[in-house]
Amino acid sequence: MQIPANSRPIHRRRILPSARTLLSALCCLSLLMLFHPQPAPAQALAPGRLLIYSIDVEGGQSTLLVAPSGASLLVDTGWPGNDGRDAARIQAAMRDARITRIDHLLTTHFHTDHVGGVPELVKRVPIGEFLDHGPNREDSDITRHDYAAYLKAIQGKPRRIVHPGDTISIPGLETIVLTADGVRIASIPGINPVPNPWCATEPHWDLDTTENPRSAGILVTYGRFRFLDLGDLTKAKEIALVCPTNPIGPVDLYMVDHHGSNQSNSRAFVRAIHPRVAIMDNGAHKAGSPEAWQTIHESPGLEDLWMLHTAEDSDPVHNSPANLIANLKGDADGAWLKVVASSNGSFSITNSRTGQTKDYPHR
Repeated sequence: MQIPANSRPIHRRRILPSARTLLSALCCLSLLMLFHPQPAPAQALAPGRLLIYSIDVEGGQSTLLVAPSGASLLVDTGWPGNDGRDAARIQAAMRDARITRIDHLLTTHFHTDHVGGVPELVKRVPIGEFLDHGPNREDSDITRHDYAAYLKAIQGKPRRIVHPGDTISIPGLETIVLTADGVRIASIPGINPVPNPWCATEPHWDLDTTENPRSAGILVTYGRFRFLDLGDLTKAKEIALVCPTNPIGPVDLYMVDHHGSNQSNSRAFVRAIHPRVAIMDNGAHKAGSPEAWQTIHESPGLEDLWMLHTAEDSDPVHNSPANLIANLKGDADGAWLKVVASSNGSFSITNSRTGQTKDYPHR
């Protein structure tokens, strides 16, 4: 018997295979979600925690901070070129933190290894505002070129020139500018400057005329946790910041000045800030000097000195243990150091090369 084409049985036979296909697809999707969890918001990954990534940009600087609120601050962008290597590494850290935009980008100064990555990054990532110390002050062709490239890349976008005492609005954090354009802060609200006994024995250091002493430096406070990053500030300006009195006080985490160069990290400065832990964002063949390493290592109260690379031009005595180095000699590059900090002052650091984490309980 023939059944009309528009009859109900034929209609059922046409739907059932589609239903089975849909059911199979849903089952497969459930299995995929089971074994490949979907990204969660930044707050869900580390609720109530501040994330800090020291990103490997091969001896330059790029440091990403993500507040518990999900708001973000990126300090510097590494080098230009290399097929967008440094921008890609910043994006990798952003994915790990589960963010898709940068709220604030602070360029500490206009040297290639700090500002060079801006033009590539702005092509890839939405950025809320650009912060810097103002016009380039260095009389060199390369720095003039990099400053011009920076201005071109951010043309038409929000830009703010920062001065000592200015704040950066990041919900959940207190972020204050300590140095900028060669000027320093005299005092920090809520902190009484104290005499620095190490000033008397510190040698005189001449002020260099590069962009380094113009670095915009910040102090970030999250409850009892304090993080200091002064870019490439050199010794004369370090001393001026903490002598004869120290307005900063002790910090929990110190991003080592100038990648561990011996032009920075004066003894009177390092001992004044009394870091509990330090991270040296050196390259395999850039900075990481034995003199700077030793000054930081012997600072009273220092628990660990982490490094982004083995300092291959130094010696084994002036390199940290392998578990505290993100990228070993001869290893593939690109591993970062990830800090997870709590408002009670405790924090941890994870070496992405090894996957191992070291905890620093609150004190």
